[in-house]
Amino acid sequence: MTHGASLVRWSAPYAGWFAVLLAVEFAIALYVRDRFVRPFIGDALVVVLIYCAVRAVVDLRPRVAVAGVFMFACSVEVAQWLRFAERLPLEHLPALRVALGTHFDPLDFVAYGTGAIAVLSAERLASRRLSRVKMPA
Repeated sequence: MTHGASLVRWSAPYAGWFAVLLAVEFAIALYVRDRFVRPFIGDALVVVLIYCAVRAVVDLRPRVAVAGVFMFACSVEVAQWLRFAERLPLEHLPALRVALGTHFDPLDFVAYGTGAIAVLSAERLASRRLSRVKMPA
């Protein structure tokens, strides 16, 4: 991002990854019934999913974007601990109730951290690969 430039932009690669990850998350939600992939991998991937959604439309440095997404995910988990969804009249909005979640699990913080680390690792790897590509003269 350059000084004075708009934060809003469109990134097709991040939008594409968002679409792929959204399909994976739906598949996990609909077809996986276990104690590891659905609760842990799904929660780690949701951080990556939201990160890709943010980076698809907002021009932020990776560390800033992933920090914001991680804090958002953690705040949703804290809201679950406080039973926020139960205190709101969400019976007519089941999608919001699903998004907020109703079950607090402290291990979700580990999953969110794992997702954040995966994002930063992938960004670092992509950055190194791009820096190795030589521009034609």
